Amino acid sequence: MSDDPTPAFAREITATLAVHSDFVLHGNVHDVFRQVHQGAEMLVDLVRLLSGVLADRGIDCLVVVSPVHGLRSLPAPGDAGAAARDAAAGLLQGDLDSGRAVSLERLAEHMTTVGQAASGTALVIEDAGRLAVDVQHLDPAEHAFFVRASRRSRDVSPKSRGTAGASIHNPVVWVVEHERDLPAWLTADNERIRTVAIPRPDYGEREATARLLARSLPGAPPDAAARFAEHAEGLALAEMREVVRLMLDRGLDDAGIPDAVRTYRLGVLDSPWRRGYLRDRLADGEKNVSARVVGQDAAVTKTLDILKRAALGLSGAQASSASSRPRGVLFFAGPTGVGKTELAKSVAALVFGDESAYLRFDMSEFSSEHAGDRLIGAPPGYVGYEAGGELTNALRQQPFRVVLFDEIEKAHARILDKFLQILEDGRLTDGRGTTTYFSEAVLIFTSNLGTIEEGPAGERVPTVQPGTPFPEVERRLRSAIEKHFTVGLGRPELLNRFGDNIVVFDFIGPDAAGAIFTAQLANILRRVDEEHGVDLAVSPAVETRLREWCTADLSRGGRGIGMALESLFINPLARALFERAPARGDAVTVDALHRDGSTVEVEFR
Repeated sequence: MSDDPTPAFAREITATLAVHSDFVLHGNVHDVFRQVHQGAEMLVDLVRLLSGVLADRGIDCLVVVSPVHGLRSLPAPGDAGAAARDAAAGLLQGDLDSGRAVSLERLAEHMTTVGQAASGTALVIEDAGRLAVDVQHLDPAEHAFFVRASRRSRDVSPKSRGTAGASIHNPVVWVVEHERDLPAWLTADNERIRTVAIPRPDYGEREATARLLARSLPGAPPDAAARFAEHAEGLALAEMREVVRLMLDRGLDDAGIPDAVRTYRLGVLDSPWRRGYLRDRLADGEKNVSARVVGQDAAVTKTLDILKRAALGLSGAQASSASSRPRGVLFFAGPTGVGKTELAKSVAALVFGDESAYLRFDMSEFSSEHAGDRLIGAPPGYVGYEAGGELTNALRQQPFRVVLFDEIEKAHARILDKFLQILEDGRLTDGRGTTTYFSEAVLIFTSNLGTIEEGPAGERVPTVQPGTPFPEVERRLRSAIEKHFTVGLGRPELLNRFGDNIVVFDFIGPDAAGAIFTAQLANILRRVDEEHGVDLAVSPAVETRLREWCTADLSRGGRGIGMALESLFINPLARALFERAPARGDAVTVDALHRDGSTVEVEFR
């Protein structure tokens, strides 16, 4: 542990008191911080931290302005602190510790009084971003207040403090969440006002805090702090403290750190990834999923391998530290209609036992840069800001999901940048500043890259066709994907996040096409029975002819087979059923088909 745990931003303030009268603190202002008090290290809030570090520079009383409590004092221990508090009480005209809110005009007077006081006093304005309703459109009283604050910062002079005779300011500290919470002109070109960012804690801060908090966990081994710090990536120190409280409440020991962090982040206790039946479902998955996604054995096998890795918690296991990345990431590439979307739905049903846990975004709808607001919400001040984003809202409501980003190559490059943070850190902060975690989700991206290229005249020319050997299909598609992300988009780092999780689908072959046709025809017959109670059948000759018609062109895959069935069988069937109007319980057989160009008629028996 460092001899001095004081955060760097606090040391920056004390080191520059001689030249700056005001400090604007923004960022992680609601966190707690490590501080040594009377020889013991502890966690304190921002105001207590400032009180301690400023007292070391001769600022013996902190006056805190709060919308709730008005002006309250935090005098340093000892006679100097008591004297400074009494002096501040006399200067602030009875407002100190009265519990009354103060007006902006009164606050401006107090800021000037504190700055000119002979005693070491500082003024901290909590929630300073709430002083104005809208900093872009100040009313006259708000504008006058900030003008006086700006003028005061330039007029005050430092006072001699301490035995060394150093001259420092009685500072005003503005505490805001974002720099933009104050008028830009207040701090612009004003050398007396220093803006200081308070960052989220890094690993060193988390590890030191974890050691401090681990004292509360009975029997915690020496490595518990390091493991806690790894799993708490992205959490504030105050949130780590809450995780320990959660562990104590649930009676968890150090082995329960991952579960406690996940529960704190997601608000759910039960994880589908830890259910005992998942192993059995994945073991049987190759048979069950292959029956649903026909003709894609290689793609199914690789997908299941990645899911098994995710179920065992081994995704990203090669990294030196615990990862909060998504449980699984898949990139499905291949021709249209070969089962990419169907496999994504199968993954949702397989892992989460519910196909409705599948969420799809058509990325062709995100071809413009501003469309990204739909995913994570509009920035503050824009229409729809309060609503949040479709993606972030959905993941907060149900963190255990399969999220499909269909035809990812059609999205705007700026929108793709959002995925860098998701794939690397497993989290995303929306326009409202709320963090959404993707650590329990499976993300699937689909693409048709490499199947079509633009010809000399701008026409679309297939680069691979049914019958092309699969190794050649795979080579061309992988090459096209790499070229798109590295050359076309200039984002090789995004391609690196996908890694070897690119799953290439083959064209639908004749055997698979026949199986798809048979399954889809069976669906039609079943639907007629369910909707109308009619036992519909087709003769072998009709089925053979339909199969020939529907599987003649496999360039559009299984989707093309379904479209052909709709045109060549469902439409004429519906027309014939309307005309014949069979009663519930009747048995009807389609005995013949008569085709004249695009017109087909069915004949019943």
